[in-house]
Amino acid sequence: MTPPPASDVDLFADDVLVDPYPVHAELRELGPVVHLRENDVYALTRYDVIRDALADWESFSSTSIAFNPMANEALAGTSLASDPPVHTQLRATLTENLSPRALRGLKGQIEAKADALVAELVEKGSFEAIDALARAFPLEVVADLIGFQGHVRDNMLRWGQAAMQVLGPMNQRTAENFPIAGELYGWCSEVKAEDLAEGSVGRGIFDAEERGAIPPGTAGHIIHQYLGAGVDTTMAAIGNIVALFAQHPDQLALVRANPSLVPAAFNEVLRFWPPINAWGRLATKDVDIAGTVIPAGAQVAVLLGAGNRDPRHYENPDAFLVERNPVDHLAFGYGPHGCAGQGLARLEAHAVIEALSRRVERLVTGPEVRVPSNTTRSIEELPVLEVISA
Repeated sequence: MTPPPASDVDLFADDVLVDPYPVHAELRELGPVVHLRENDVYALTRYDVIRDALADWESFSSTSIAFNPMANEALAGTSLASDPPVHTQLRATLTENLSPRALRGLKGQIEAKADALVAELVEKGSFEAIDALARAFPLEVVADLIGFQGHVRDNMLRWGQAAMQVLGPMNQRTAENFPIAGELYGWCSEVKAEDLAEGSVGRGIFDAEERGAIPPGTAGHIIHQYLGAGVDTTMAAIGNIVALFAQHPDQLALVRANPSLVPAAFNEVLRFWPPINAWGRLATKDVDIAGTVIPAGAQVAVLLGAGNRDPRHYENPDAFLVERNPVDHLAFGYGPHGCAGQGLARLEAHAVIEALSRRVERLVTGPEVRVPSNTTRSIEELPVLEVISA
């Protein structure tokens, strides 16, 4: 058995985080697994290898989803960072309120919220798409869903972003965000049912704890995940929707002409620009991939963005084409740890795409501003200079 090819690419360098695609292409050509000396991780670069690894929790454990030991220690015991059978039990409570049946009741409400917000912004004629739409909408939806009130509502953006930043290696971004992620962690470890609005999903999680459906003391962990894992990524996805439709008016025109393309359009947004480009796993034993070995105990980096652009799997992968409908994209992960909140993310994103395609013919945007971030790749600022309304 031979060791995999190696590279001196730094996965967490500023320029790579802002635009990872050239590096992804380079690594994919080196091999399905590449040892990154700078980060001391084994990167999975191709679609099939990534999908297989995500399905194989026995070889690729979720006990090391972050790229530093402190974050992994803090996440121990959450469904995000545990393996079956513990993961199975915790996830059941997390997804109970996120099942298609549970979300059906929210659909009309979320669509009405999205439509009202988009109508108001279109009326203005110009707006800042990230603050006014990509952040404002998911923050309100999640706050109402979980029942966040008062200062927690005000801190959701800071806390959600920090929870993602601290999953990186121990660089400056991680160090600066640990205290903020600690505030969220501290609040989640002390939160009580009565701190959350009556009738909310958050209250429901405490009810589950009371009736013994989840271990005592885990309700806070589950609430942590709604905020820590669900908010920053959805904000990134909605910002990407606006930017991609502005850059590709022909694709927006296709959705306008055929509203049944809304789910396909969102799948393509996620494939083309996934909110998360790298996610961690731990090799529990020597794993043979295409005749090379990832040694037991190695930190693995699953490059979701590289898999989503693999020409072995997708034809013309660097083109944004809403009719492609890549239902098998990797942006939500795959296997037992496939994103628990994807139903809610889809509801929100579909509502935004529907409202935009109904009310907007073309969006003229200024330059998008991106800042490097360890885990979530998102747009920081996106001025919509002009709306040509339908």
